[in-house]
Amino acid sequence: MNFKDCIKFANETPLCYLATVGGDQPIVRPLGLWFADDSGFYFQIGSAKDMYGQLQANNKVEGCFFQLGVAAAHHEYGKKPLENVSPMLRVAGEVEFLNDLELKKKILEDRPILKKQGMTFDDPRLIIFRIAKGEAYFWTRETNFEPKKFIKFGD
Repeated sequence: MNFKDCIKFANETPLCYLATVGGDQPIVRPLGLWFADDSGFYFQIGSAKDMYGQLQANNKVEGCFFQLGVAAAHHEYGKKPLENVSPMLRVAGEVEFLNDLELKKKILEDRPILKKQGMTFDDPRLIIFRIAKGEAYFWTRETNFEPKKFIKFGD
């Protein structure tokens, strides 16, 4: 596995559970990946969200991407065996905020709901960030007890 595999998996599985820190408490929530490429994993949030303040105070994050369809099939936990739990991609690193007008114009095209909410490319509420440097690894049930095989990415 290499970073190209991470990019492919994240783009095909864009629901990410992202962990931040609020004070001394870890906080996890689902967040839609905008896209991933050789330069990192890109996300968009609104400045009014608690997450934005948490990321400003502590820019270290960890995210988990997994294929929801298979995991959701096990909704009756304890009643069905979990042999077929999906592979997961774990990504840890530091967030970089991007104030790039071209990226902001592009996200408004890709996510029209933002325009409906009254956002424009120069709106200070429109926050784009990426995880550009860190490490990732794939987890599967079969490799659960093996040493993690970290994939370093970024500079």
